[in-house]
Amino acid sequence: MSKKSNKSSINPLVAIGAIAGAATIATLGAKKLKNKSQSQETEIEYIDHSGKQVYFVGGGLASLAGAAYLVRDCNFKGENIHIIEGMQILGGSNDGAGDVQNGFLCRGGRMLNEETYENFWELFSSIPSLDMVGKSVTEEILNFDHLHPTHAQARLVDKYGVIQDVKSMGFNNEDRMALGKLMITPEESLDDMTIEQWFSHTPHFFETNFWYMWQTTFAFQKWSSLFELKRYMNRMIFEFSRIETLEGVTRTPYNQYESVILPIKAYLDEHGVDFSINATVTDLDFRPSNEITVTAIHVEDGNGERVIELNEGDVCIMTNGCMTDSATLGDLHTPAAFDPSAPISGELWRKVANKKPGLGNPDPFFNHPDETNWESFTVTCKGNKLLKLIEQISTNIPGSGALMTFKDSNWLMSIVVAAQPHFKAQTMDTTIFWGYGLYTDKVGDYVKKPMRDCTGEEMLIELLHHLHLEDQIDEIMEDVVNVIPCMMPYIDSQFQPRKMSDRPKVVPEGSTNFAMISQFVEIPEDMVFTEEYSVRAARIAVYTLFKVKNKKICPVTPYKKNPRILKEALKTSYR
Repeated sequence: MSKKSNKSSINPLVAIGAIAGAATIATLGAKKLKNKSQSQETEIEYIDHSGKQVYFVGGGLASLAGAAYLVRDCNFKGENIHIIEGMQILGGSNDGAGDVQNGFLCRGGRMLNEETYENFWELFSSIPSLDMVGKSVTEEILNFDHLHPTHAQARLVDKYGVIQDVKSMGFNNEDRMALGKLMITPEESLDDMTIEQWFSHTPHFFETNFWYMWQTTFAFQKWSSLFELKRYMNRMIFEFSRIETLEGVTRTPYNQYESVILPIKAYLDEHGVDFSINATVTDLDFRPSNEITVTAIHVEDGNGERVIELNEGDVCIMTNGCMTDSATLGDLHTPAAFDPSAPISGELWRKVANKKPGLGNPDPFFNHPDETNWESFTVTCKGNKLLKLIEQISTNIPGSGALMTFKDSNWLMSIVVAAQPHFKAQTMDTTIFWGYGLYTDKVGDYVKKPMRDCTGEEMLIELLHHLHLEDQIDEIMEDVVNVIPCMMPYIDSQFQPRKMSDRPKVVPEGSTNFAMISQFVEIPEDMVFTEEYSVRAARIAVYTLFKVKNKKICPVTPYKKNPRILKEALKTSYR
């Protein structure tokens, strides 16, 4: 979303794109995807769009994907596609920044997964890899993932350092009945309901292995929307039977900024797409009628304010919310400030929604930072001493273990050790890993401060105690380059309880030239907090506004109707 950069003591690292993720994949193999994209290229309907301009508000994945669809499927000239981004870097909430001297930063990690990223894999089968000549990004990622499979051996660890046996989900019959009832309950009756309300008669649910694993894998809270839990259960039902190992996680070769954003940016550059960074969209004007027609875009940049007038046939596609808005950074000796009052993308959404009906309601998402925040930290070390110690404890080599959660931690802390190197700028003698805590207002078990008040060093010390490495703290700290905390006040905002009407349709009723794309639009049956959601929203926007008829949007795969998968899920629930 267009917004102003946050001020921080680590300015080179502030303007990144990043954040944590949920899982997903596609049933087509890389070769099949490639063949499909090649056949699609021969089907392009050559319509003359030469006089039309398309303006994307926000430079995240959804806007980049939308621009790629315009180029690939609509015969659009790149010079007529404009992406306006308020930060000094593209990528939105896709992660990766830093260097060897100052430390690297992962505000979070995108866990992809092969079965359900239907449109993501299809689109990126058309985007050339930057590192593998003749291969697509889809092929590059899937090839890497198949060589680095995930099988977590230490999914949950207790306060004594004992790895928990998580083959059993830990349900009782009331838990199973409540989950089963949720799966068959129509969404229309779930407005504003939280997960905690649904399971209020069986609080045991929140003590199960399943809840600890599901909560930390996807960053749910008890007070999150019941809508989203239901959709995740429907969409990810096949993951239910392997949640204890996270074998469904698909990893990118490097961080997601370098593995996903840079290749699609290079593709768009090659086609001449126009990028305006450090330019904040402050308002949209609409034609005074019952239709929704954007007539002007107000932009503020280093040269002051300007107004872009839209002509007949021009289109505006707006990112109406960004989960990493107002993110702040700290360092080894400085906490990351908790500052939810900083400018957020929701302000533009609120202005727009007040002008026209049917454009949603940002209030449920952006008015509760105490509920929607969590904090991550990225550790950069010289050498691999700490990573080897973590490997010995977890029995997972880097890149094979997914989340390792300390279930008794007051912060509910988890860590992820990716395959090394995780950054192209990483030298052979540098290692990194990242972690996060869901309860930032809680006092640590060993560092007696709330997580949000802790420096990077204090977060690492808390972690080392949970790893029972307290006798080696001084030795380990000698190799630490930096620990960068990142506070994100709105990172869970897309999970907030809501009414069905609070998220607008991608193309609102009555729209002639306007669409919204983000994790805050309504796409039936799909799940937010995923790369797929951004790409699917972009495809819906472009195909609808430009009436693309000769290509189809990949549907949500109906795994919830597959008898074999349902049987496996049922068996798992009784383990």
